[in-house]
Amino acid sequence: MDGLDIIAEFESLQTKLRDRWQTVEEFDTSEADIVVVPSLSIDQRELCKIDGFHHYEERLLFSLIRLRNPKTRLVYITSQPLHPSVIDYYLQLLPGIPFSHARDRLLLLSTYDSSLSSLSQKILDRPRLIERIRAAVHPDRAYMICYNSSVLERELSVKLNIPLYALDPALLNWGTKSGSRQIFAESGVPHPDGSDLVWNAKDLAVVTAELWERQPELKRIVIKLNEGFSGEGNALLDLRSLQEFRPGIVSHSQRVTKIYDQFESLNFEAKTETWDNYSSQIPGLGAIAEAFIEGDHKLSPSVQGRVTPDGGVEILSTHDQILGGPSGQIYLGCRFPADESYRLSIQDMSLRVGRALSEKGALERFGVDFIAVHHPEKEDWEFHAIEINLRKGGTTHPFMTLKFLTNGRYDLSSGMFYSQQGRPKYYMATDNLQKEQYKGLLPNDLMDIIAYYQLHFDTSTETGTVFHLMGCLSEFGKLGLTSIGNSPQQAEDNYRRVVKAIDDETRPHEKCQNLSMRWNNWF
Repeated sequence: MDGLDIIAEFESLQTKLRDRWQTVEEFDTSEADIVVVPSLSIDQRELCKIDGFHHYEERLLFSLIRLRNPKTRLVYITSQPLHPSVIDYYLQLLPGIPFSHARDRLLLLSTYDSSLSSLSQKILDRPRLIERIRAAVHPDRAYMICYNSSVLERELSVKLNIPLYALDPALLNWGTKSGSRQIFAESGVPHPDGSDLVWNAKDLAVVTAELWERQPELKRIVIKLNEGFSGEGNALLDLRSLQEFRPGIVSHSQRVTKIYDQFESLNFEAKTETWDNYSSQIPGLGAIAEAFIEGDHKLSPSVQGRVTPDGGVEILSTHDQILGGPSGQIYLGCRFPADESYRLSIQDMSLRVGRALSEKGALERFGVDFIAVHHPEKEDWEFHAIEINLRKGGTTHPFMTLKFLTNGRYDLSSGMFYSQQGRPKYYMATDNLQKEQYKGLLPNDLMDIIAYYQLHFDTSTETGTVFHLMGCLSEFGKLGLTSIGNSPQQAEDNYRRVVKAIDDETRPHEKCQNLSMRWNNWF
């Protein structure tokens, strides 16, 4: 089957997806066979900047909570087998469903391949594995979900003969840095001044100089790879050290030359990045220059939404992102919901973005990242939309975990989430609880700590902590978690209890002593 045939067959499958579920309510509650392919099908050089990225296939394990519907079946495929205790952990979160019943409706498959190829490519390279997946699902009620869509997921959807509940990869441009800027402009959503997309370092120096000339008061400019991931593709050019080359002092060509030379000294967000490596990616990924938004009191909220199979646009959540890195551009975690003073404003702007995406044929998840700057003298906020993500992101799994565990609802009028009992819910989440002393902890060790300190999620109170990225612990000392509470303070307290417990358990002089004492007490 050639490329054109694959595209035609894919479009036919997507039509079936839209026809099968006429409303979002039908889609969310229907009986379904769900094939989960948590492949990170993006530039591998960008992924390699993230510690333990190959364990990020675990981030979609919240999907197992869909098994609370007794007529849902789920196939979950990974590059390497998942630790059995991790699977048991998620299945035991299901309220009212016998563990064995849920386990019988779950099929775990693996490619047993730890290479740097994306998971989707690994599956495509294994025709017998594809046949096993096909045999496990009913095509008239099945669909496939993924972390992000690419031509690989499109081809896999066709090979499996089931629709893909994700963006058509033909529309991926709208989720790039330059595509996002175009959507913002079309939607009338405020965004920073910036450049067109360029494909080499010399042109990047030209458009950076032109941006500075349009805004001579700029202090810093962000250089962005067009398809960067989690802020790791960003770098900062500090103009304050280049004042003798500012507009009005020297010629345009002199300014371009100086900026080009200064690229060697960019402040990269990725800790191991170099200009030689960064510049080598520009011809393949493209790059833009964008004004850096300054502010004494600056926050980074985001909105998560989806375009449903019937073409509707739904806002799912708002978050205040927790950012790190040299200039605060790398995603570390989030708090839900976003600040009350602006959450409805960013919802409204994101609805406009979502409608523009829907008109272009987008489907499923989208996220919009903002910079919010507070002006105390006006008692007001200034907003700049900076990026659209057309994939599941760092805020996806915390919110979906909350939704699936509580079966609650998001209230668009207030931007709050309520459990079935009407309790407002809050959480604090991260993918990046990482410390050197955590290295060597096995998933079973984490389960031991969770049980001993009673850190688990309590289905009766619908509070506590849900863990993910447990496969990252032993090698990278890295863990993800979502701490849920009935107030912002309770959510943060739950989070801090987890950190303190793991810190206490991994102090070098206490590791073996604490574990030995517990085993002696239990036996």
